[in-house]
Amino acid sequence: MTYALPLPDTLDLAAIRVRHTLLLLGRLWQGQRARVDLARELGLSRSAISSIVAELIAAGLVREVGPRAGGREGYGQVGRRATLLALHTRAAYLLAVDLGASHARVDLLDLRCTPLASRTVSHDILSGPAATYELLAGLAEAVLKEADVPRERVAGVGAGVPGPVDYATGCVVQPPNMPGWDGENVKAGLEAALGLPAWVDNDANLGALAEARFGAHRGASDLIYVKAATGIGAGVLLGGRLHRGVRGGAGEIGHISINEQGPVGRSGNPGSLESYAAAQVLLAAAQARREAGMLTALPDPPTLPDLIALANVDPLARAVWAEAGHHLGVAISTALNLFNPSVVIVGGRLAQAGDVFLQAVRTSALSRTLRINAGGTRIDLSTLGADAGVLGAGAMLLDHLLTPCGLRHLYRVAAVGRGPPGTLPAAALAPTPRSFSPGGTL
Repeated sequence: MTYALPLPDTLDLAAIRVRHTLLLLGRLWQGQRARVDLARELGLSRSAISSIVAELIAAGLVREVGPRAGGREGYGQVGRRATLLALHTRAAYLLAVDLGASHARVDLLDLRCTPLASRTVSHDILSGPAATYELLAGLAEAVLKEADVPRERVAGVGAGVPGPVDYATGCVVQPPNMPGWDGENVKAGLEAALGLPAWVDNDANLGALAEARFGAHRGASDLIYVKAATGIGAGVLLGGRLHRGVRGGAGEIGHISINEQGPVGRSGNPGSLESYAAAQVLLAAAQARREAGMLTALPDPPTLPDLIALANVDPLARAVWAEAGHHLGVAISTALNLFNPSVVIVGGRLAQAGDVFLQAVRTSALSRTLRINAGGTRIDLSTLGADAGVLGAGAMLLDHLLTPCGLRHLYRVAAVGRGPPGTLPAAALAPTPRSFSPGGTL
């Protein structure tokens, strides 16, 4: 006996139009296209494309940018030259927040995540939520003023935090490297402080989104991003979608026990990766080697910038980084055998150590990975550097805006300052169909 859901009596034409509008915006986010290109790529009629484009132009989200050189609308040599369309990247803006253990950064981005203004300051995450929200409000005000953008033109705030986040609620859950933040609803706190809708995720998850959208391996559908800094976390992209798990805690690679008899790390787990390879552990290891008599040009006591600067030239520094890379590679091998990604990208502050660190990671990880999982996988350092956090926050915001609910909000923000309010387009008023879910990728 089989069971089938009853089919609706009629097609939801409004929902279908919203879907087509979102697909069209996604193509224009990738680059300029003519109407004829969009019709061919999306499998829609020219009249359907023209109708949607007209709506988006009226809404201020799309612009005509002139004729395509040498291209014509018709076939052969007959017909006028095709008019190219482009996403109006400044129809609305995004605020991207990157919180680390020792810094806070706020960028104002356009709709293609190009930074328009940026502020970064030193900040101790242990100062707590209230002081952090106050600081972020000031940084946001500064970037908006610099870019001369009114707050009403900002579609939302995206934030990455260095701890586990319940993605559905925006609450931080038992963060090992953020004492005083357990249970804090960062989403609600940001919305109250900045007066804008906000979305929050773990910083490593946002790093994975940034690499897949903007990095050297952009377009990879199976990708793992490892952020190695004060703490160590991973963002896992599977089949083109971020794998957050049931509550958002997937990817906590720093708390994998690589030696069940090893030292206890901040999470309380014996032999966790963070107890061997996190930033503060490396400084202790460097000092211990110095006291054991190993020659070095490092100052006493060494700092992380010192250790990074001399990573590939000082024998003590090289030894510390090689050992850290070995331990990180052990944990990465577990991820390779579980997920078989096409690429693992190592980012965060520790990635600045460069080649000596990377080679140790590669050797350790690949030697412990089954050949079927190691053969087609690359392990590389991030090329995005310190920008990964804000770019990932922007990508997360786009994933929310380019949904049916998000599109309605985007139309309203794009309408601010464009003259007397009119009737919102049909796509902005259509009910949200159940077949859509937030969090897709462009």
